[in-house]
Amino acid sequence: MKHLLIPLLLVTSLQADFITPLLNDDFNRDEATPGKEDIGNGWTTNSAWRAKGHQQVDLIDGVMHVTKHAEADHGVAIFHNVEFQDGMVELRFKLGEGDDLGVDFVDRELKTVHAGHLCMARVTNKSLTIIDSKTGGMNNEIRERRLKGDKSPEIAALLKTKTKAFKLDLKPGTWHTMHIKIVADQMTVRIDELETGSFSSEGIAHPTKRMITLAVNKSADVDDVKVWKLK
Repeated sequence: MKHLLIPLLLVTSLQADFITPLLNDDFNRDEATPGKEDIGNGWTTNSAWRAKGHQQVDLIDGVMHVTKHAEADHGVAIFHNVEFQDGMVELRFKLGEGDDLGVDFVDRELKTVHAGHLCMARVTNKSLTIIDSKTGGMNNEIRERRLKGDKSPEIAALLKTKTKAFKLDLKPGTWHTMHIKIVADQMTVRIDELETGSFSSEGIAHPTKRMITLAVNKSADVDDVKVWKLK
């Protein structure tokens, strides 16, 4: 079922917040050219340069189906511009065995981190992981040291403080709803209306999230993506 309004539970819990809708997409459309990747509504992907132009995202029956192409040298990244400091993202997702889906918050104007990666919530059927990328693994200095083979206890200890994992037990091949809320330095994730995990870290408080990226390393189905600005 398509949900076009903010759930009553959110309205009740956030009634003191100023909520501005930024995106509401149910993918209930077809590509302009069959067989050609063309999501529309402001979405773009990395297929052109990471998958040699092969289609990795397909709209079928009002659902965005994502599958990494065999010739791709990177996971599928699906981008949409938004802009907020504090905000919320909600979407429905379905994962098969071994699949995962990340919701990545990005500021490409920030040059101290690789590709502007700020923070992320990544879900599999078995776990949720919340990551501070800005002051963790995507910080340019840390990333360069790791690429050079630096396995120092100092870096390992730092990176351990920049991520937090929570156990899940989702049935593969079934639809679930994920809701992400960012306020100040805290990211809180609910799955199917149950609070699954919360993590506070300084990188999450970055003042401008300019883009959301849906990151898929194998395959995933996504529907009903909504984004709201709180600040």
